[in-house]
Amino acid sequence: MKRWGLLGLAVLLVLIMAACGKKDNTNGSGKVYKFATDAAYSPMEMMDKDKIVGFDADFLDAVMKEAGLQYKLDNTGWDPMLLSVKSGKEYDGGISSVSFTEDRKKDYSYSSPYFESTNMIMSKKDSGFKTAIDIKDKKVAVQNGTTADQIMSKLMGKDNGNLRRFDSNTLAFMELDKGGVDAVVADIAIVREYLKQNPDKNYAGSLDPENFASEFYGILLPKGSDLKAKLDPAIKKVLENGKYAEIYKKWMGEEPNVQNVLNAKP
Repeated sequence: MKRWGLLGLAVLLVLIMAACGKKDNTNGSGKVYKFATDAAYSPMEMMDKDKIVGFDADFLDAVMKEAGLQYKLDNTGWDPMLLSVKSGKEYDGGISSVSFTEDRKKDYSYSSPYFESTNMIMSKKDSGFKTAIDIKDKKVAVQNGTTADQIMSKLMGKDNGNLRRFDSNTLAFMELDKGGVDAVVADIAIVREYLKQNPDKNYAGSLDPENFASEFYGILLPKGSDLKAKLDPAIKKVLENGKYAEIYKKWMGEEPNVQNVLNAKP
């Protein structure tokens, strides 16, 4: 009996030492942070069967690991994401290609910038559309509540019946497919991905730097969230240590301009 008692004590001591040496990946709180997304924005975020994949999903994973925080990412859709993050009750943040805008800054906080983007016009190759001025009197589709919506609303008039708003870019693209609109305006990454996946549709993308300036994405947070202080140093580290470039090349097929993102002051 004495022999087995000493063995049990030895095992207990080993377990205690292992527990003491285990790295704390939750900053001692054990909290699981909940993030919302609109997984209909390939290649930034989309569904692969029952899993959310894409640039934003990989980037968030890298940032949360760098920060030592546990998290969960849910596909809620765009408008539910905005509402739930604003209230701060169900979700701690949102990541879904969310550009910095002055209106959003009134109701939300943001992490530091992590992605440089701009809007792009997609139309038939023979349309002759090159700039936003070319399409301001045409039928144009945008995703509701995006910067494309804001830009085209300002240019065409907010209540212009030719400006068609949809719950997702997928629906906007479908409207162009069936001839309901003459052009779609959306983020460059989304348009380029759609063109790559649909080479037979005879569409082209046009950039218009004069009317579509560079914009930056940040992780959306409830106003005054203390999570920002945890995320920003981790984002900086991921941008600088090569992990960001690895994720960017995986999903965009090219090298990112990391310095532009690091220097951004949206």
